[in-house]
Amino acid sequence: MPILSAPRPRRSHARITALAAIALLGSAILAACGNDTPAEAPFTPTGADSALGGGYPRFQDEATGLSVILGTPDLAVGNNRFAFVLSDRSGLVRLPVLRIASFGPDDDLKAAEQATTSFYEFPLGIRGIHVTELSFDRPGEWTVEVRVPRPSGDVATTRFPFTVASESESPAVGDEVPRSVSRTLEDVDALEQLSTGSEVDAAFYSLSIHEALATGQPSMVVFASPGFCTNALCGPQVEVMSELRAQHPEGINYIHVDLFENPVELRTGSLELAIRSPLLEEWRLETDEWTFLIDAAGRVTHRFEAFAPIEELEPALVSLLGE
Repeated sequence: MPILSAPRPRRSHARITALAAIALLGSAILAACGNDTPAEAPFTPTGADSALGGGYPRFQDEATGLSVILGTPDLAVGNNRFAFVLSDRSGLVRLPVLRIASFGPDDDLKAAEQATTSFYEFPLGIRGIHVTELSFDRPGEWTVEVRVPRPSGDVATTRFPFTVASESESPAVGDEVPRSVSRTLEDVDALEQLSTGSEVDAAFYSLSIHEALATGQPSMVVFASPGFCTNALCGPQVEVMSELRAQHPEGINYIHVDLFENPVELRTGSLELAIRSPLLEEWRLETDEWTFLIDAAGRVTHRFEAFAPIEELEPALVSLLGE
């Protein structure tokens, strides 16, 4: 079974384009399954949905009817949170668990690792995501095999490709984060200038990131645009942070950074008018939603690309706070 391959550009939105090219230029990937065995299951790219213009790679398997959107394209050697949205011809696949296996470069037959995903439904029940952890021992073009039980008792099996880099684009666990000067209430005339959301929590804009890092307390920093949360990997991350702040109000700083610098203008105009936050380049973020937990020394303890439900975030926060 061939492994699709392509060079991985560094620190550029071309990385997402390259991922799509992997599926387009490579050979078809065979998909072995239980009683539902297509001869071939080529995943072809169907675009990448994102307010930032790069986005989450999307693949369609015509043979099985499965569609995958990779929520964590910023993958690197080591342990990684691995998340994806899975749909079939009936809609979102909401199975509580799925069995998956990863295959490294040139390892078509022997799985490097097997894992079980957990399904998390987003608030309002419209969207959902499968999440697990995978470890990669070397960079290159990897694939993941997903096994999906059918109501008939058959199992549909297919694979999709992705790139593992030597190092992640964004700050990794253990990295010191940039001491960014994010905007606060002191920098604007009105709260609405800090967020594209319809309900804005002033508590998230009292400290700049560099000020929070100087407090000697841990911090939670969310990069998201509540007003332009339209793709399948985007959820109400700022609202989830509000819930966590209500439950854990002491000993930690909570900061939201909108993806765009001009929320007021965007409320009355088009996304074409958007001015990207310069912090996105500073933190090297290429997808729409990120959450970082940072310890008192300014180092990342947990990172979440795409929407992270409270079921994932709260245990990480409790661990950070030592509660």
